[in-house]
Amino acid sequence: MSAIFKYDFSTPQLEEVAKPEVQRPLISLENIAKTYDSGENAVQALRGVDTGIEAGEFVAITGPSGSGKSTLMHILGCLDSPTSGQYWLDGEDVATLSSRELARIRNRKIGFVFQTFNLLPRATILKNCELPLLYAGVSRSERVERAMDALKRVGLETRSKHRPSELSGGQRQRVAIARALVNNPSLILADEPTGNLDTKTGADIIRIFEELSDNGQTIVLVTHDPSIANKCERRIRIVDGQIAQEESAA
Repeated sequence: MSAIFKYDFSTPQLEEVAKPEVQRPLISLENIAKTYDSGENAVQALRGVDTGIEAGEFVAITGPSGSGKSTLMHILGCLDSPTSGQYWLDGEDVATLSSRELARIRNRKIGFVFQTFNLLPRATILKNCELPLLYAGVSRSERVERAMDALKRVGLETRSKHRPSELSGGQRQRVAIARALVNNPSLILADEPTGNLDTKTGADIIRIFEELSDNGQTIVLVTHDPSIANKCERRIRIVDGQIAQEESAA
């Protein structure tokens, strides 16, 4: 008795294989452009910036006045949005986030240090350090504990009851750094943090950033001072809204 064989010539259905997630650095900028539209006098502040910053890096952004470095800092800090391009921060596509989500990112993932300190003049430095935690809804006892820990890291725990007017410029900038650290952010952005300080005091502030970097903190610092930039592990030079040069420390 002959056997009868039936063959199935249909194409087998293949199971979908999940694509592996793209492993991005902490900061990923892809073709970032920013145009300030003033009619015929539109200003293109950034022109296709592509770069990445890994967690734990200490990076300086340099360039002449009007080069776009402050615009880039504002975009990194989620204070401004690019006209085009993509910005990924800690795995999140910033362009897809709502205003509320951007506020959450600024409060919990980014610590800001400004040239002018931006401290509340009538509040003690402890209260100034507590401020990001207050916005985050942290309890009072935990706020005090974490703010004191942050002040200890910059050597000002004994001045917790002083007001900003009772401190030197360097001490006020240390308070600003402590405030930036209090939420354990993924990223610290420092915009000309030594601009209002004398050379010696500025060097002291940079040493604090170096210590934070040695402990794994990611820091991006905007500066026009080559001696400050040379303290950083990597330097990104912006000219006319574009990256003109990237180099690492020897």
